[in-house]
Order: sequence, then structure tokens, then C-alpha cells
Amino acid sequence: MATVTSTETQNLPISVQADPQPTEEKAAEEKPTEEKAAEEKTAEEKAAEAKPKIRRAIDEEGDNAVPATYPHYLPVWDHGEKYPPLEPFEHIEKGKGADPTFKDLLTEGFKLQHLTPTTGSEVSGVQLSKLSDAGKDQLALLVAQRKVVAFRNQDLADLPPQEAVALGSHFGPLHIHPTGPTAEGHPELMIVHRTVNTSEYDLILGNRNSTVAWHSDVTYEKQPPATTFLYALDVPEVGGDTAFVNQVEAYNRLSPLFKERLHGLKAVHSGIEQVEFSKKREGIVKREGITSEHPLVRTHPATGEKALFVNKIFTRKIVGFKDEESEALLNFLYDHIGRGIDYQARVKWAPGTVVIWDNRVTSHSAIVDWTTGERRLLARITPQGEAPIETPYVAEPK
Repeated sequence: MATVTSTETQNLPISVQADPQPTEEKAAEEKPTEEKAAEEKTAEEKAAEAKPKIRRAIDEEGDNAVPATYPHYLPVWDHGEKYPPLEPFEHIEKGKGADPTFKDLLTEGFKLQHLTPTTGSEVSGVQLSKLSDAGKDQLALLVAQRKVVAFRNQDLADLPPQEAVALGSHFGPLHIHPTGPTAEGHPELMIVHRTVNTSEYDLILGNRNSTVAWHSDVTYEKQPPATTFLYALDVPEVGGDTAFVNQVEAYNRLSPLFKERLHGLKAVHSGIEQVEFSKKREGIVKREGITSEHPLVRTHPATGEKALFVNKIFTRKIVGFKDEESEALLNFLYDHIGRGIDYQARVKWAPGTVVIWDNRVTSHSAIVDWTTGERRLLARITPQGEAPIETPYVAEPK
């Protein structure tokens, strides 16, 4: 048997010193300290892995990154954040019955400029955070009429995030996105965040010719969003605009016979693919995906206008049509909406800008066209609206 020196003996466990040939039972009971520590460490690691994972963009900022102007708005992905299915509610349309003179909204010193004849406006000289309830109701009506309105020089980003949450809550229950990141501690504030350099741009563009992806937000919900807010935190000096298309005007451009045929049709909208894509990437899933059936033509509760209600991201199929029939009609409508440059508007972002649109009667698309590495950080407030309704087709006077 090998001889053990005194120095070596001091570094061995007591069990080895007392019994040079321990039994297997004793060996199992009296494992070396290093092994026990390793086992305990493994147990700690397992416990840590069992805890919900939280990923924070602020922890992933590189040493050379330009600091965010509002770091508390940098996105957080919390894998432990879970919610039950959304419950139905009675939506109160704030724009219905609001004063059409906008006297509580467009007060002294305001400036209103239309971006195009039918779609989009810019307003300055009005502070959204200071509006009365009557002013907020008139805001809903103005946005319903103009489809999208950009308010300049706003203080919303400088206020505590709960102020933004309170503003949005006036218009309806706030939607929590099932897969989107949020501002930490504020699940109602969905964060849109991107920095783009040349190599990242190539990845984003992929095998496409354009980054444009027209859509209305989360139309798969039973009660999709209505008056929707997006406010700037950090934006590129040039680029990163958002384009909007007026789907009321898209409907109006169709022939009477074609419009009449669309009435009574419903389409399936699905959020299942969005959730499955997030799972595949090991992203967050706060609520399982659902499908809903909505009319192809919906009526706005405040203006009475009819609008096409389909989009390429979430609309899947026309109910009752064969696949080829559904695909042909939907592709025509997607092309008609996307090519309608004469009823579209493009909003340029700037610090202090808040853009508000009516998600029921518009589609929009981010435009990823900058490669400077500048940060584009925006926060979205998404009040839910009514379940889409269709009113009967009325023949136009000849």
C-alpha cells in the first residue's frame, strides 16, 4: 500500500485517515468535500435554471453602444410573465359624440397640418399629457377622421411611464402583447427596439426586396386595438419612418359591385403562428395564440365609415371559400391596399413625437432603411376596442 506523508495526510478527509480501506457505504456517505461542493453547486444551478428567465436589453448593450436616452424603457423579456385568455368587455367609443369642433383639443396656439388630403395630420402646440377627458374624447374623433395624427414636441417620454399608461387607459383596457418585450414593471408598454448597421440590415432584408410589411396590430384578438399610441424615445436622425394606409379610402375606391360582394364575408385572423415562432426561438409567450373570425368590411362606431379589415400578417382565409378562391381574393386586397400610394401617409419620427392611429381602419409598416447603427426605441400603448362589426351594404346613389 502506498505511504502517505504527513503533509498529504492533512489534506485528506478524516475518513481516509481513519480507515485506509473504507466500505462502499461509508464512501458514499462520506464523499470528499470537493464532490459535495460540486453537487451543491449543481443543485444551485438547477434551482436557478428553474426560475423564470428574465432577459434585459440593458445588460446586452456593448461597450461602444451609445447610451439610451431613456434606459428604463429598454426592453425586457420576462419568461415568467403569464396571463389568462382575454375576457370580453363592453367597449365605450370615446370618439362617438365628441365635440367635432375639437375646442378642448385644438386649443389656442395649435397648428394643424394635413399630410395628404385623405390621410394623416401633424399637430403642434398641444400637450397630450395635459388634456381633459373631453379633449381626449375629441382626440379619438380626430384620429378616427384623419386615420393617423403625429403630435410633435410632447413630454410623454419624460414623464413616469405610469402617466403614459393612464393616458392610454382612457380609451379602453390596455392590451398586453403575447410575445412582445415591455418596459420593466409596465407590461402594458410594448417596446419597439432596433439598432441597424449594414450587416444587420442584410439579415433583416433577407431574401426580400423591401422591408415593408403592412399590417394592423393583433387583429387575431376578439376585440382588436382601436386608438393606438406610439411615442419616440430614441430615433435615427434620418430613416426609420412609419408608413400608414387608409383602409376606408381603400374600400371607397372599389366598384359598387365589388363592395357589395365583400359584404357578408368573414376572414380568419390568427395569432397562433406568432406564438409558435416565439417558442421556436425560445422567446417569451405570455398568452397562447388564438384565432378569430372578423368581417372583411367593418364599420367604424364613431364615423360610420366602412373599411377593409384584412392584412397579410394575420389574415389567413376567407370563411366558406375554397383555398384557391380565398387566396385570389385576399391577394387582390393586399395588393390594392399596399399599392394605394394616393391614400397612404409616411410619418417621420423626431424626439418628442407621439403618433396616434386608429388601428380599426388603417394598416401600417415600419420602414427599416437606416444602416448607421443608430437606435430606434419606441413605446406602444394599445387600448382595445370593440369586436369588429359590419353594417349592411347600402347602394350608392347613381
